[in-house]
Amino acid sequence: VQLQASGGGLVQPGGSLKLSCAVSGIDLGFSAIGWFRQAPGKEREGISCISGHDYSEYYADSVKGRFTSTSATNTVYLQMNSLRPEDTAVYYCAVGEIARCKIVKNNVNLYGNWGRGTLVTVSS
Repeated sequence: VQLQASGGGLVQPGGSLKLSCAVSGIDLGFSAIGWFRQAPGKEREGISCISGHDYSEYYADSVKGRFTSTSATNTVYLQMNSLRPEDTAVYYCAVGEIARCKIVKNNVNLYGNWGRGTLVTVSS
């Protein structure tokens, strides 16, 4: 199983960015994929989950209404709108140990197969 996040970059406050998580070795139709981020000096934060198994979703309050996760063949996306400086972080994707977002939610201990992260910088 391999996951690889990409699409990060520098964006101005209020701007948008779309991240991709390329997935191989698992069937997204039977998996939950979570997005996490880690800012310098802070703990890794779970921000979203999408399940191809039961179609459940989860969003942390910090991104609810601004970020949306979608899934296509072998790729999970994270559309990020209305970006703020506090969204600056390295973003990672990972596979939930259980394919139900209502269970794994944003619990970092319930995810594995972490991919290499991609840096998002929100700054003017």
